[in-house]
Amino acid sequence: MKKLIPAYVRVPVIFFIIVGAMEYFIDSGDRAAFIKYPMVSVFLFVFLFLLIAIEITISAVDNITYQLLSDEEKARKVDVSTSDIRDREWYKRMMKLLTKAEPIENEENLLLDHDYDGIKELDNNLPPWWVYLFYGCIVFAAVYLVRFEVMDGDNQEMELKKEMAQAKIDVAEYMKTAPDLMDEKTVVLLTEPADLAEGKVIFTTNCAACHRADAGGQIGPNLTDDHWILGGGIKNIFHTLVNGGRDGKGMIAWKGTLKPKEMQKVASYILSLKGSNPVDPKAPDGEIWVEEAAAEPAAK
Repeated sequence: MKKLIPAYVRVPVIFFIIVGAMEYFIDSGDRAAFIKYPMVSVFLFVFLFLLIAIEITISAVDNITYQLLSDEEKARKVDVSTSDIRDREWYKRMMKLLTKAEPIENEENLLLDHDYDGIKELDNNLPPWWVYLFYGCIVFAAVYLVRFEVMDGDNQEMELKKEMAQAKIDVAEYMKTAPDLMDEKTVVLLTEPADLAEGKVIFTTNCAACHRADAGGQIGPNLTDDHWILGGGIKNIFHTLVNGGRDGKGMIAWKGTLKPKEMQKVASYILSLKGSNPVDPKAPDGEIWVEEAAAEPAAK
């Protein structure tokens, strides 16, 4: 595969596959992940250098191995392909520039006096790519030190707190208009005939067993008069539907069965029945509710 796909094609392909994967799995909103999160840029920078270093190392090992072959073995290698990447002058120049490697024929000039049980040491220069990466790490450390220690930049914990605070603001704004996320503070009375008709269907299906189809009251209280046990008005009725009635003897909570929008329609339909005077209604329960007092729910 190495011979079929040269390094100058293989490295960019692998790199951009990693970039694409990070963009796919990291939620960065409408901005690129490496722009929104500096550490992603650092990772990609280091990854690219390591990828190039691996390719250089593999090629260097191949070259050294080739030089150690006998003339006969070299002859067999040469006829594999005249377009072998090792035979390209531009590649040799690039390798020389990146590694400053000395030909194996000059090994005698690089030998040091050190000898450890027959193991000798060469005085090779550090590869320029490694040196530049080392200098890059020093520059990054200096910028990081100034940015976060001297200029008191936001660390990860502070960024999280700011994002959480902004998320709460965004959720609050969304809930103002999201019908299925409303609560007793944001619910409003519906008066459209279509909404009230849907509320009637939901009431007949789920509430008539206790309150009668005409809401005159049976097990549950009469919902057509001015008396309310837990307070009247759209907000109080919605709250009662969501959380249920009195402990041990009140209505069940419907929040696990009905959606907020459905409970809003039921509550609005119930309020539309005020003064409908059903036949043989149940005796009043609770206290008289005056709409102006909706901001102060009546106590049970």
